Amino acid sequence: MARDVEPKQWYQRRVRAYKAYHGKTGRVYNVTKRAVGVIVNKRVKGRIIAKKINLRVEHIRHSKCRDDFLNRVVKNELVKKEAKASGIFVSTRRAPVVPRTSHTVKGKGIAVEEECPIRYEFIA
Repeated sequence: MARDVEPKQWYQRRVRAYKAYHGKTGRVYNVTKRAVGVIVNKRVKGRIIAKKINLRVEHIRHSKCRDDFLNRVVKNELVKKEAKASGIFVSTRRAPVVPRTSHTVKGKGIAVEEECPIRYEFIA
């Protein structure tokens, strides 16, 4: 299960993650009475090392990184089911956001002022 390392500032005396692990997401590999062991990737110079750290339960929270994916899977299944019933093809792939179309911005009672760049003059 994915967990985010989120240290609580008010809880400083007990096991708190080192600052390099703040905000990182990892996998739980061990559970004890008051703490959990988490495997977290740490960047050291040019490489990434999988580190095992032990944290108290106050300093971790359930990660929401898969929620969007799981919601999309459920939505795609419904769309495919409806498309199959109606006999049309529907693409469930994610499409990039298209740029907005051109439009004119109008102001109330403001005259349009055209601006052009100043001509470059070489001064020797």
